[in-house]
Amino acid sequence: MRQNMSLCLALVASIWYAGAQSVGASPEYVKAITSQWEGERLVDGRPKVSDLVLDQLKKATLEQIWGYMYHKGYRNQVAKDWIILKPGETMTGRVVTTQFMPTRPDLDSIVKAAGKLEGRSQQGGINIWPIDILTKGDIYVADGYGKVKDGTLIGSSLGNAIYGRTGRGVIFYGSVRDMQELKDTEGFNAWVKGHDPSYIKDMTPTSINMPIRIGEVTVFPGDVVFANEYGVAFIPAHMVQALVSASELTSLRDEFERFLLQQAKYPSGEIHGDWSDKIKNEYRAWFSKHPGELTVTKQDIEAYLSRMGKE
Repeated sequence: MRQNMSLCLALVASIWYAGAQSVGASPEYVKAITSQWEGERLVDGRPKVSDLVLDQLKKATLEQIWGYMYHKGYRNQVAKDWIILKPGETMTGRVVTTQFMPTRPDLDSIVKAAGKLEGRSQQGGINIWPIDILTKGDIYVADGYGKVKDGTLIGSSLGNAIYGRTGRGVIFYGSVRDMQELKDTEGFNAWVKGHDPSYIKDMTPTSINMPIRIGEVTVFPGDVVFANEYGVAFIPAHMVQALVSASELTSLRDEFERFLLQQAKYPSGEIHGDWSDKIKNEYRAWFSKHPGELTVTKQDIEAYLSRMGKE
């Protein structure tokens, strides 16, 4: 009887795996659902948004990001009301998704068998599987269906493992334990729905790098996270470069206008309105000497100046 059950579970797991319903999404699946991305990709198929863009994104505000996505038709990309391990910090990175569900014996057996076929670790709990695939710049995003007691997806040991692999933190629609120790891990941060001293119990990771739900947001693997004390935005990878450029253009204009205002060379109305050709030329010269690392180019600046007064 036990042998027949083992054979049955192996067969079901094989069918699940062959039918592309494995625990982990294939690179082909990830590429298909993120097909609007035209740049470089990671080995698992996720879009590889550049580190420079991720760094520049930190300078944006939640309102800028929300507004840009909203006007592109992405109206449900911000999740709020988090418990934040280290408020006041901003975190950006590339999403690795995981979906957890309440354990039931037949589901748990199938998932374990499928994970074994995929070559996932058979040592320790299966909640470590998403952590094993993390790389630098990743942010581990998990739907723990809001479970707090017995829903602690990581403690301090796994938190340090995550930071060692990614240099980032986590976003869990669920909970963590060891908040005090995690807070002492320099560079690590977490946005969670709760914390509890209990261990994880009766939770099964049913999918890795497939679409998940975080609050009111549908999150794709390879999305880019912007998280600060005001909320968490999940940005489709194909939109990030343009979003960052738009944010940079706004910030550069604000910086240049402050520069002109301090010089008192022009009336304030000329600086805050559509610029004259003389001010545009000053802006070109100022931009060419800008010391910061930027994603916008001289071509972007020329396009911006040519649109002035037409929008």
